[in-house]
Amino acid sequence: MYPERFSNLPAHAWPRLRALLDVHEGGGVPVHMTIGEPKHVFPQWVMEVINEHSAGFNSYPPNDGAPELRQAIASFVHRRYGVPVDAGTQVMALNGTREGLYNAVMALCPETKNGQRPAILMPNPFYQVYMIAALSVGADPVMVPATVENGHLPDFSSLSEETLNRTTAAYICSPANPQGAVASAEYWRDLIGLAEKYDFKVFADECYSEIYRGAPPIGALQIAQDIGADPDRVVIFHSLSKRSNLPGLRSGFVASGAKNITEIKQLRNYAGAPLPLPLQMAAAAVWNDEVHVSENRALYVEKYEIADRILGNVPGYASPDAGFFLWLPVEYDEQAAVKLWRETGVRVLPGGYLAQDWEGVNPGQGYIRAAMVAPKAETERGIQMIRDCLYP
Repeated sequence: MYPERFSNLPAHAWPRLRALLDVHEGGGVPVHMTIGEPKHVFPQWVMEVINEHSAGFNSYPPNDGAPELRQAIASFVHRRYGVPVDAGTQVMALNGTREGLYNAVMALCPETKNGQRPAILMPNPFYQVYMIAALSVGADPVMVPATVENGHLPDFSSLSEETLNRTTAAYICSPANPQGAVASAEYWRDLIGLAEKYDFKVFADECYSEIYRGAPPIGALQIAQDIGADPDRVVIFHSLSKRSNLPGLRSGFVASGAKNITEIKQLRNYAGAPLPLPLQMAAAAVWNDEVHVSENRALYVEKYEIADRILGNVPGYASPDAGFFLWLPVEYDEQAAVKLWRETGVRVLPGGYLAQDWEGVNPGQGYIRAAMVAPKAETERGIQMIRDCLYP
């Protein structure tokens, strides 16, 4: 009954997760804070657009995205980041960004580099598709700790020359899942400069870019343009799942230099699954609208404030800058998650399940991840029970 909802977890987590989910003894209505599946209402006019273009179900969809969708994406990138991208050559629509994050490695990363087995860098904790993509092409996944000491963003420059000389790509998620950290302009400049020096690509997972408080997070393409980097140096990935509360629409995009996108499109010709045309037209309308995005963001800001009010005095609590996860310090992550479930019915993920042991240390242990995706009242109830149960 569980696999479809926890498909991104590593295999070693399954037995313990099943035990966690099967032991609720506290009674009451469970509060689900495990999965980052937005529960806010999506724009109601989306269904009208789908119905209006329903005849498109009778045709094979355009492989790289309908012109209207690609233009809407290009307009979003320009509007949001001030970066002009060509809708015909620098953008491809995705069937969810997971497809793009995986296939970018398949399309763009060579089988060897400098005569050696390639390395693909990633933060630790990390989104599981990063590791699986690396393994699928025979590369070494190099997991770089993203901890409180480095602002929850990996320091790729700390790696050895040997590793950097065989690196073909580096994944980076900003705003970060699970910690909510946001890469600064300086961080992006340093990372893109490192990529230029050692000739690897930066895969920027920016799926949480529209959920933030304060200033909008800076994007990788912004900085690449500012410093005059090779347009194919940076590949960005975006999604409507979080931005627009449409995880079931499975609409995202990849944007980069024309050479990269040509290679990604070629792989899509053989192995891709483009979005049905009516859904593409709905996605185009959604990318073109910012009103619902602002309204959605305001709801998350309210939940940030609730979390700060309830948890602000907890030692080690860090209010997230962006995204919709709380990354909460605990002594033992699995025990804390089980205690919460048994005593309150609140479901969270142990942080160790979102990371891997690296050089004898799992940087996710000592934390739990709680997703603030439910309506405000339910989220507040869940956060209050976390506070009362784990931080009395």
